[in-house]
Amino acid sequence: MNSYTTLRPGQTAPDFEQDTTNGSIRFHEWIKGSWCVLFSHSREVSVATVSELAQAARLRPEWSRRGVKLIGLSIGSSDAHARWERDLLETRGLVLNFPVIADADRSVSTLYGVALTDSKISPVMRHVYVIDPDKKIRRVQTFSSAIGCDFNGVLRAVDDLQQTAKRIATTPVSDGRAGQDVQDSLTTQA
Repeated sequence: MNSYTTLRPGQTAPDFEQDTTNGSIRFHEWIKGSWCVLFSHSREVSVATVSELAQAARLRPEWSRRGVKLIGLSIGSSDAHARWERDLLETRGLVLNFPVIADADRSVSTLYGVALTDSKISPVMRHVYVIDPDKKIRRVQTFSSAIGCDFNGVLRAVDDLQQTAKRIATTPVSDGRAGQDVQDSLTTQA
């Protein structure tokens, strides 16, 4: 059994103060009434890491249009993050346009239940948290580090969560495209 706590939708996202690629932040102050997507990475530069960072950076206009602040979480050192930034610029021509938390002491990872250890028995598990403006966790996605995160799917989830936050509604099955309408839920009284 590990010492990581599993966070669930409806819980308040834990607050923390930590260094990032953009300087030190206090998380709850940094959110400032915005939606937030916090996603974890391993410490290594890999094809999956660089491709995800590239997709997340390319989608900057979409995050902004939805009022979403994006932030990465890694137990890597500041040196590793600098390598990610260089690799992203050299191989993709993109600038890392969101902060990445430097969590070498694993304090934020522990708060969020992110098991970033790697062994043959316990592979690195990755997490994506969608957090609303009230700092409530609205969605948690957990997957193996062998699988890349599709941020188009995360955008679709954000669209659904933002629409259903405005009214009692359900969203239809999606082929991953953002912008589909929701249907008002029918409620019955007993």
